Amino acid sequence: MSTRQNNQKIITKNEKETFAFGAALARKLRGGDILLLYGELGAGKTALVKGIAAGLGVKEKITSPTFALMNVYLLPPPSKSPSGRPPHQKFWCGGRGTQKFVHIDTYRLKNEHELVEIGALDYLGRPDTICAIEWPEKIKELLKNIGQGPKIITVRIEYAGGNKRKIHILPPLSSLPKQVRDRL
Repeated sequence: MSTRQNNQKIITKNEKETFAFGAALARKLRGGDILLLYGELGAGKTALVKGIAAGLGVKEKITSPTFALMNVYLLPPPSKSPSGRPPHQKFWCGGRGTQKFVHIDTYRLKNEHELVEIGALDYLGRPDTICAIEWPEKIKELLKNIGQGPKIITVRIEYAGGNKRKIHILPPLSSLPKQVRDRL
């Protein structure tokens, strides 16, 4: 992986590598993080989400919530806390306090109000929840209104020939100057 000015880029050769990259990325995520996943239809957004979910410990089969709009997965607590006592909430998911992974797909969204109606805003930026949003360009205005608290990470996936994908991870929006955030 090459890194330049906090932008990370990686090339994956197939879906299995995209999944593996998602699992590795999951270890760096914390509760409150929101991943905005951009890419053409079939670019690999859902494969990446499947890897992230696996990296967070989700055992359920991950499917894109294209028609449901949102899937919520409970993350398993560890079998033991670092002290050997029964698990405590703060030890969930590697000490991050993360209890939920929320996968949102806005591809078939008619309007932003649909997400509000299903309660998606209840999860965005929560300190116990990691969210991944496919097709975030459809909810640009809604995302502007969630405030500066959450760490928003932009992920762009592009075809790179054959089964290869180029994955760009941009720094959290909160770390960028306002004039740059407004252009994204």
